[in-house]
Amino acid sequence: MSKGQSTREAIVARAFAIATVAGLEGLTIGRLAEELELSKSGVFAHFGSKEGLQLAVIEEASRQFIEEVMVPALRARRGEPRVRALLDRWMTWGARPGGCFFIPAISELDDRPGATHDALVRSQRDLLDALATAVKIAIEEGHFRADLDPAQFAFDAYSIILGSHLFQHFLRAPDALARTRHSFDALIASASRPR
Repeated sequence: MSKGQSTREAIVARAFAIATVAGLEGLTIGRLAEELELSKSGVFAHFGSKEGLQLAVIEEASRQFIEEVMVPALRARRGEPRVRALLDRWMTWGARPGGCFFIPAISELDDRPGATHDALVRSQRDLLDALATAVKIAIEEGHFRADLDPAQFAFDAYSIILGSHLFQHFLRAPDALARTRHSFDALIASASRPR
């Protein structure tokens, strides 16, 4: 890896950490330069603009989500075990300091058209598609009902994650994770084929 690539990765890693707590708008080239002891022009040269930096952070968030949530979940047995693994790992991702990066970013960018908005939309559609695909496989394996709507299941799961984020990070409810797990268990029970 070249020195330039290494520097860019360090900048993106720090920018992701800042954005997880302060949001995408909380990112500034100046703050990153100061924290990483680089020149502003040196940081700017890697991204070309604040939007370029934000796009790199969204890409990093997606990469980390895939690495920490999706890849380990795909190692679980096909069907319900894989869906459970995906939901459990997603819940763990959202319990990190600052919570799920995507939720505040969605709130920040929901009414702002542009490249960062579009990149965030793509990342969330990819996530929902991956979850719906896991649900389809669970139907094929006979674990979930044949009449189950995978897109509705993904919608319901994401709604639980949104509620979990609110209860954990805004309301600071001590039982938020237990309630999230209970909600996921109820969602899976409603999807399961009668035995």
